[in-house]
Amino acid sequence: MNRRLQREIIVLSLYSIELSNNNIYDTVHFILQQKNVASRATDFIIDCIKGVIENKEKIDEIISLNLVNYKIERLSLLDLAIIRFATYELLLNEINYTIIINEAIELTKLYSDLGDKKAPAFNNKLLDNIKTYLYESSW
Repeated sequence: MNRRLQREIIVLSLYSIELSNNNIYDTVHFILQQKNVASRATDFIIDCIKGVIENKEKIDEIISLNLVNYKIERLSLLDLAIIRFATYELLLNEINYTIIINEAIELTKLYSDLGDKKAPAFNNKLLDNIKTYLYESSW
């Protein structure tokens, strides 16, 4: 299973868990079935979902600090799942931020864009603000 598909499963699982408050493992298993993925969840998938959930308060604070004229409560739950996961990956600082932001924008285009390109542009700007905040401040 490639990393892009794993990220997609993570985001869809985070979104589903936010809506249902279901068990992580049951949720991931369901998403894998829905995506017709025959393999089991990787450690990367489970670790990232747990990491986002365990650090949700810190992640949401970072998101809120970087929203301009907008409140976190106004974000769609799907966009919030995408932004939370990307912020988590930025916090880990294990891969280049360009890849993280690009993957998040591709997921936004796939699941959140209504055809007007506003969601990808909004999420791109927000993630760029977060990246600048994390890498240029002493967070």
